[in-house]
Order: sequence, then C-alpha cells, then structure tokens
Amino acid sequence: MAFPNREQRLRRFLAPLREAYHHIFIDCPPSLGLLTLNALVAADAVLIPLHCEYFALEGLADLVATLRRVRAAFNPSLDIEGVLLTMHDERTNLGQQVARDVRGFFKEKVFDTAIPRNVRLAEAPSHGKPVILYDVKSRGATAYLSLAKELLARQNALA
Repeated sequence: MAFPNREQRLRRFLAPLREAYHHIFIDCPPSLGLLTLNALVAADAVLIPLHCEYFALEGLADLVATLRRVRAAFNPSLDIEGVLLTMHDERTNLGQQVARDVRGFFKEKVFDTAIPRNVRLAEAPSHGKPVILYDVKSRGATAYLSLAKELLARQNALA
C-alpha cells in the first residue's frame, strides 16, 4: 500500500517541534532509501560523515547528486552544513589524500575537526554507551566534543 506524500511524513511530524528546539539531529542509515529521503526532506542542512577511504569518495558523489534531486523536487532550502572526516588516520597517505581531495572540493564546508580511528569509539556501542560516557578522555570523545564546539561556533557566526 503506497502512502501519498510519504517522503513528507517526517517533515510534518517535526514541524510542531521546531520551535521547541535549537537543533534537531536526525541520524540516518548509510543508504539512500525512504528513511533517508524523509530526513533530507525534513532537514535544513546535512552533516556528511565521510569515511576517509577511496570508495567513500564515490559514495559522496552519489550523495551530492541525491541532495541536488531532493532540493529540486522537495526541499529547495536544503544545504550542506559540513563534511566531517571520520575514521581519519593522518599518518597514512590515503588518509592525507582523501582529506586533501575533500577539502579541495568542499572548501570551508569541511570541518576542521576530524574524527580519528580510535578503539574506544569502536568499543563504546558494545557497552551500550556513547563514547562520551564510555571514555570521555579518549581521542574519539575529545574529537566529538571539538566537533560540537565547532558546530556551535559556526552557528553563532551566522547569527
């Protein structure tokens, strides 16, 4: 059974909540299915986490094309908030190259903060905790705290 305007459902659900919150984050699966489409239609902006590996760049091109289509059909104000380099290892040539390529294309849209490869980040979900509660002093937790500060600083600069 097909629902009319099914890509608009999340937008309609969130509409009355927008006044109550400064930010609403929607975490999506790494696919371009109906859940992600609903999130893109409901969103003001997209934060793109990018795994610092070669094939992720190909997926990024597909995502950018999808964003263009969503803007054209459903959400003309949708913007890219920023690109976040994840699983970043600045010691490897590949990590450096991916970071350089992404920064060259997206310029100031790439966050200064990069999320490093970190064992504590990988362990935290198996303990049922976010990394901030699992090991707040780990490199991964510190990076996510830096990202939060950077996001807030960007928002304040726009205000």
